[in-house]
Amino acid sequence: MGACLRRFFLLLLLLCCGAASNLWSQALPSVGVLVRDVQAHQQLLDKTRESYTFRESQVMRQTDKHGAVKKEETREFNVFYVNGHPIRRLVRKDNRALSADEESKEADHIKGKIGEAQNTPPEDPLNTRRQVSISRLLAIQRFSNERRLSMDNRPMIVLDFEGDRSVQTHGMAEDASKHLAGTIWIDEQDKEVRRVEARLDSPFRLEMGLVSLSQGSSFSFDQKIVNGEVWLPTSATVHIEAKAALFLGYHIQVNITDDQYHKFKTAAEQQAGSSVEPGPDKP
Repeated sequence: MGACLRRFFLLLLLLCCGAASNLWSQALPSVGVLVRDVQAHQQLLDKTRESYTFRESQVMRQTDKHGAVKKEETREFNVFYVNGHPIRRLVRKDNRALSADEESKEADHIKGKIGEAQNTPPEDPLNTRRQVSISRLLAIQRFSNERRLSMDNRPMIVLDFEGDRSVQTHGMAEDASKHLAGTIWIDEQDKEVRRVEARLDSPFRLEMGLVSLSQGSSFSFDQKIVNGEVWLPTSATVHIEAKAALFLGYHIQVNITDDQYHKFKTAAEQQAGSSVEPGPDKP
């Protein structure tokens, strides 16, 4: 019996290695087909994501030009999905629980957000000023330098990108996306975005031109497989260099961490202990 089990696991290992080896030996996919596959896969996973909730911790630091911290704020959210849209419910700020009045206001805010999400197509962001979906971000970029690298011991298709200024966009977030350049890692097997690193390659004006995001502002975004069935965010970093009224400078760093994933078993019961597949952070 023991010998049979060993042969079975050896065969399983060989099959898994063979599948991975096949991906490594294949020609690189067409960029256009790959991007369309990623966009389609986002929609397929919308329902699965709605079975999950997780904690998101945000730390915002404003510094002076020498890097000394002038102001720090922390926020903690419970995140869940409605009709493909992430809803963030504030539960703590500046390391304290919300007051009764703050809790009541947040409950009203979340009720409104849920209603808005239910009436907004999954591919459209709830706030076009501040949000852009992965699918739309991909549609706004031009891609180059396609290559295959490894991350988390999985084959990744890696692409450099830059904003396509000729694409018609809607809302401030999409407009700003046309000023981006960076690199994207796509999990070749699951057709999911594993990592994005982007920077602003030209200044971008907002708030009627009174505020300007400076070249060099940047962000990164990571997500991984949870429970072997769904891709969810794990971390993000935003670095903002901005000028207001032509002379007042702002230096802001936001660090975001996502963890404590839970899968709903019923409307009132959750399954704790969901795990993120481990792997090295860099290829």
